[in-house]
Amino acid sequence: MGDVRLVDVRATPLSVDEVLAAVRDREAGGVALFLGVVRANDHGRAVAGLEYEAHPHAVEAMREIAEAVAARSGVLAVAAVHRIGALDIGDYAVLTAAACAHRHEAFRAGQDLIDRIKEEVPIWKRQTFLDGDVEWVGIDGAGG
Repeated sequence: MGDVRLVDVRATPLSVDEVLAAVRDREAGGVALFLGVVRANDHGRAVAGLEYEAHPHAVEAMREIAEAVAARSGVLAVAAVHRIGALDIGDYAVLTAAACAHRHEAFRAGQDLIDRIKEEVPIWKRQTFLDGDVEWVGIDGAGG
């Protein structure tokens, strides 16, 4: 069973170096890193910025997912950090990493980690478009 080495939801900028350092392991032959970045365009609409809000139990939900992924065969370490608050274009919104003995395991674990976080963790995104429209993403489900 692997280790959950970093799980957090924070209002401060996210660090790729911090996430990579958290999963560093002498036995790892592969590390899958995912960087979720605020993009300037969503489905053909220009984005001005966005804001994330999290349920008080969001960290707990992320930890449960991280523990499930870390329990998989071949997984050595996982880390996940999500940003909340106002973000600008180009900012990191979510960072995840999975370290495994082999690359195929790392890719599978890393994809499962980010997919489950986006689908299950109660974090919601409020997008503001340049035309003034506002859209909530994930408000009807767990995550956004």
